[in-house]
Amino acid sequence: MNASTGRRSLVVTVTVGEDARERCSEGFTVAAAAASAGVEVLLWLSGEAVWLATPGRAAAFDLAHAAPLDGMLDLVLGAGTVTACHQCATRRGLGATDFVPGVELSGASSYVEQILEPDTQVVVY
Repeated sequence: MNASTGRRSLVVTVTVGEDARERCSEGFTVAAAAASAGVEVLLWLSGEAVWLATPGRAAAFDLAHAAPLDGMLDLVLGAGTVTACHQCATRRGLGATDFVPGVELSGASSYVEQILEPDTQVVVY
């Protein structure tokens, strides 16, 4: 169990965005499904996925037969944590004020700390 909450947690890492739409949607879908089920979810966005946490980008994402990405992002933001990779954001010219409210910026050391927590499952898309 997660030492801070006494529950199992799930870290979902999405490394792709518009460049691999189906895989991106799968990651968001898993994060949203887990959050809906009451699982502690930590959604990490890296690489091209950081764009999806900027205003309007998730709403513009469209994939046939997939749930709207902006709704899934809102769900995870309301029930869990969404973090954008600081280094990835910086490479794209993005800073903390460029993200939708609630999205945190953090680096590799925070990611490593979270994925090494006891009873934490990590999936990467």
